[in-house]
Amino acid sequence: MTEQQVKRSALAIAVGVLVTGGAATGARAQQIQAAPEARATTLDAMIVTGTRGSNRTQFDTLAPVDVFSQEEIRGIESADLADVLAQLVPSFVVQRMPMNDGQVFVRPATLRGLSPDQTLVLVNGRRFHRSALLGARGAQGPDLAQIPKSAIQRIEVLRDGASAQYGSDAIAGVINIILDDSIGTEVTMGLSQYSEGDGTSRTIGARTGIALGDTGSLSLFADYDKSDATSRTRQRADAIAFQQAHPELQVPNPVQRWGQPDLENKRIGFNLKHQLGDTTEVYGYGLYGKGDGVSDFNWRNPDGTASVYNTTALFPGWDVRDLYPTGFSPKYGTDYDDLQLLFGVRGHAGDNLDWDVSGSYGRNRIEYRLGNSINASLGPDSPTAFYLGRLSQEERNLNADFVYSLPLAALVSPVNVAFGAEFREETYSVDAGDPASYAIGPGAAAGLAGNSNGAPGFSPDNAGSWDQRSYAAYVDVEVPVTARWSVGAATRYEHFSSFGQTVDGKLSSRFEFSPDLAVRGSVSTGFRAPTPGQLYTTNTQQGLDTVTLQVFTSGRLSPSDPLARMLGAKDLKPEQSRTASLGLTWRNDAGFSGSVDLYDIKVTDRFSQSASFQIPAGVANPMGYTSVSYFTNDFDTTTRGIDLVGSYATGLGAGRLNLTLGWNYNKTEVDKGTTGVATNASQRVVFEERLPRQKGTLSANYEVGSWSLLGKLRHYGAWTDSSGNATGDIFQRFGAMQFFDLAVSYRINAMHTLRVGADNLFDRYPDEASFQASRGLIYSRNAPYDTDGRNVYAEYRLSF
Repeated sequence: MTEQQVKRSALAIAVGVLVTGGAATGARAQQIQAAPEARATTLDAMIVTGTRGSNRTQFDTLAPVDVFSQEEIRGIESADLADVLAQLVPSFVVQRMPMNDGQVFVRPATLRGLSPDQTLVLVNGRRFHRSALLGARGAQGPDLAQIPKSAIQRIEVLRDGASAQYGSDAIAGVINIILDDSIGTEVTMGLSQYSEGDGTSRTIGARTGIALGDTGSLSLFADYDKSDATSRTRQRADAIAFQQAHPELQVPNPVQRWGQPDLENKRIGFNLKHQLGDTTEVYGYGLYGKGDGVSDFNWRNPDGTASVYNTTALFPGWDVRDLYPTGFSPKYGTDYDDLQLLFGVRGHAGDNLDWDVSGSYGRNRIEYRLGNSINASLGPDSPTAFYLGRLSQEERNLNADFVYSLPLAALVSPVNVAFGAEFREETYSVDAGDPASYAIGPGAAAGLAGNSNGAPGFSPDNAGSWDQRSYAAYVDVEVPVTARWSVGAATRYEHFSSFGQTVDGKLSSRFEFSPDLAVRGSVSTGFRAPTPGQLYTTNTQQGLDTVTLQVFTSGRLSPSDPLARMLGAKDLKPEQSRTASLGLTWRNDAGFSGSVDLYDIKVTDRFSQSASFQIPAGVANPMGYTSVSYFTNDFDTTTRGIDLVGSYATGLGAGRLNLTLGWNYNKTEVDKGTTGVATNASQRVVFEERLPRQKGTLSANYEVGSWSLLGKLRHYGAWTDSSGNATGDIFQRFGAMQFFDLAVSYRINAMHTLRVGADNLFDRYPDEASFQASRGLIYSRNAPYDTDGRNVYAEYRLSF
């Protein structure tokens, strides 16, 4: 389907839905009696995201906000919140990324095709800290997997630029996770496995809510999950050839594994609110997670990896073949701990002023280790297991927020005036690994590779601690001009210690044609500030060229590094955005509701990694880099798209049927730039086509008596993958994919519920990744969906 056909189809769908909604709305105007049961299914959910006013609903809001209930969240079979959102939000995509260093464990997630760190994540309306991982192109977003599913009451997703309201990162939108504060106890146990017989996952979650007086509550929750690895792998051709050349050896089959890692996670937390008097309330929450995981790396061929297997007179009698006669695939492991704490006090002053003061602390620490490896340059003195070091991200926030309800005689209701201030401090730290993990030993003079093979450790030169502070003040006003017309305006000033100040603004408006049909729109500017980790750190990575099958070592330098400066690096500055959106939203008594929103997002000075440079002749290269790069403000982009969301609820037989549709078309184009993505044709293709332009979900839930049946069709459009070679990228286009999920629930009684289901019921797989076959990979590791086949699961829930 061509782009023009897509646009025509989108327009036809939108017009059709609007005609249906408008016709039903017109029919409603001729009915004196409303249908109260159907009205309960319309957009009447109260929201707290995207507005600081009270009594706002999804239908009333000036910008599109999706609200996902606890039952919808529980209906997704995954302990990882990123997977849950990927199935609930049409424009949200998350990748598996097997054998991709830290991204195996902290997976990149994008909203509207933008960077993972261009979506702001809140918990209970307050900023959630970033992960310590700098992922693809240096993106440093939050790790959604650290938020336990059992703790969530609902999720609100604002699909609009909101930096003027919330500050840095809210370019693509805002995800606000609301923790459960209900009274009662619930325990959930689950078991799942792929049809191939691997990837077994065991989960248990518990939450209890205790009443504190008449208005307060304390919720305690704990989650545990453990999942085994998957493998969708064939034996590598060079491993087959090696076995034939050495029949006396027993070469493992496969020599390396492509698939999900072994993972184990433990999470605990609390959510508190307690009345101190008639007008004051204290509140807070805490989240703590700890876990570990292990993944494979590329196989080292004894007959082809000269930098490891060559012998030298420097180490008489020492031969790596004695240690790893059939080659080796390093085992890359992680241990992490994650903490978020927030406490605050809020209340009322008089009849019109609400105030809220809070402080929070967030921390993410990731330790890396490497087993089944070697530092060949150290010869016989090399260990086979290495501690690679630790990354840490710490954030401290202080917020003071005020909302004043200003009554004006000329207006139908008071003007909502919100204002406040924020102080934020980020600290990024790198701790060095074992000396052997980064050592360049005497064997380097004979061509033997230094560093722990597979993933070099952080050296003392990499280590350090860097911080950044910011101060902000904002004003956010919503004015009910008439009973049908509302306008909003927000502005935010922010000053950062690393680069200076920025000012952003937002104008929005909404007009009701009728109580059930409204148009809304907004224009705004936004920004994302570079983080200390992006500003100051350096890193070393190893990869495998799929053509030569040779390991290459690349260095990513700090923009302030003298060598990076010599190659053209400049000081980093904030990414800037301009967003415009226009939408319609509708509802009616027949059970139809929904919205269609068009958006245009321009981002300038986008953050990326520069093109790779060879080390200039005569410049010292002790790490043996094949090439080096640096972080830079590289290029400008334009992202345009359409979000279509609709639902229909009706009685059917003895039960009730709920249909929901979510569909997104999203296209990003590189406009201009000076390095990297903008000037490198291969990188441009990867950037513009690496994600599907279309993604949608159609689900049907039928409830009758104690039974509930949920069917869901997921659609992913075509996308392009690349080999990621050091030179000469190879591309492959993958066609559209559809998956069908089915689940059945039975409520045994008020306390006991049993649910069984299958994701990807028909066990569908995408085309094989032919350009990666040399490494034994069957399905692309960059796929925007799970490539492990059908996953069957059962879940038991106890409530009391």
